[in-house]
Amino acid sequence: MNDLRKSERLNSKIVIEKMFAGGSSRSFSVFPLRVVYMPVDSLEASASILVSVPKKRFKRAVKRNRVKRQIREAYRKNKGELKQLLTEKEQKLAIAFIYLSDQLTSSVEIEEKVKLLLARMAEKVA
Repeated sequence: MNDLRKSERLNSKIVIEKMFAGGSSRSFSVFPLRVVYMPVDSLEASASILVSVPKKRFKRAVKRNRVKRQIREAYRKNKGELKQLLTEKEQKLAIAFIYLSDQLTSSVEIEEKVKLLLARMAEKVA
């Protein structure tokens, strides 16, 4: 069960708007990534993610897509612990990963940062 299903992708405009309007959402950064997350009730999966790479950072779609793919892959590999914790606590999270750097980063480095972000999120949820 190490895949990223459709239900684990955040696509509800209402939830996304609420997340970025502030209020109940929390966020922190580990360069080159920033994570914004918010507890929600309306999702199917225990954690749904959104990955954003601003056009301002990379003009070319090829580069933006590469970074998004790297982030999704790193999340897919390391989501287990967080999902287990959320299932135990019967909570659901909407999570947004935002790429902050204007340089391409290696997949290994991105994976390290995603691990760090997920660990910190698990800490705050627990």
